[in-house]
Amino acid sequence: MCQMKLLKILLLGKDGQVGWELQRSLAPLGELIALDFQNTDFCGDFTNLEGIAQTIRAIAPDIIVNAAAHTAVDKAESETELARTINALAPAILANEAKKIGAWLVHYSTDYVFDGSGDKPWQETDATAPLSVYGNTKLEAENAIVASGCKHLIFRTSWVYAARGGNFAKTMLKLAQDRDALKVISDQIGAPTGADLLADVTALTIRSALLHPEVSGLYHLVASGHTSWHGYANFVIDFARQAGVDIKVAAEAIQPVPTAAFHTAAKRPLNSRLDTHKLQNTFDLKLPHWQSGVIRMLTEILEKNR
Repeated sequence: MCQMKLLKILLLGKDGQVGWELQRSLAPLGELIALDFQNTDFCGDFTNLEGIAQTIRAIAPDIIVNAAAHTAVDKAESETELARTINALAPAILANEAKKIGAWLVHYSTDYVFDGSGDKPWQETDATAPLSVYGNTKLEAENAIVASGCKHLIFRTSWVYAARGGNFAKTMLKLAQDRDALKVISDQIGAPTGADLLADVTALTIRSALLHPEVSGLYHLVASGHTSWHGYANFVIDFARQAGVDIKVAAEAIQPVPTAAFHTAAKRPLNSRLDTHKLQNTFDLKLPHWQSGVIRMLTEILEKNR
């Protein structure tokens, strides 16, 4: 019986929300070398571009999975060079090194590459027009990866959460237990998407890509369905209330407000809907509804707090 070569996978950004889940989902695929910014054996620091290049040359992976990013959207407005180095220049290095050794590059991008106009789900072929430094740096990375000619899977996603670390749902739960009233944005629309879903789909698509290299390209990857931040908050708080959590805020006291009610350094897209038909058809996948992942995440959080 012919035995396949053991894959060598390099994961960067292992300690982020997506990176943490990727450590689990990628481990069965082969030898996994997972790095973060503080790693001492190899350089995982995206501000050290030459160090990143040397890491890839030393490890010579078959697959590079990049889960590292400067995701502080508002801080990026004042940390332009740092955001560009981490979000654009480092991924360009990954792509160029991947091309040299024939490796696959998996990279995560964002709905922020669009201007958020209209109300139709964005397709991969729609014109991009970022509103922020973050969006611009992520788009620059996409373009650099494509231009490098390396085999790649770029996944645009949105509203990412995980049970580990901070997230919108945890913030809403805390506020709902402390306050009599809440104001939550109702004119931004998207799909809350679990880091675990991103990680599992990544592992599945990598297996397929190794057999069918023609699938190399850009894909939208979010949970199905959509809601507003206000709708998301209501869902989270109602679930917690039914689970027996002592919720102070009344349902009618969760007030919907427009984005303009909150001043932020970076402008947010209002329409973050992403069309996932290309991903689902190419890889024969069915993406679960956003509520199912949120329920799993909330159940885990509430179990820990009992």
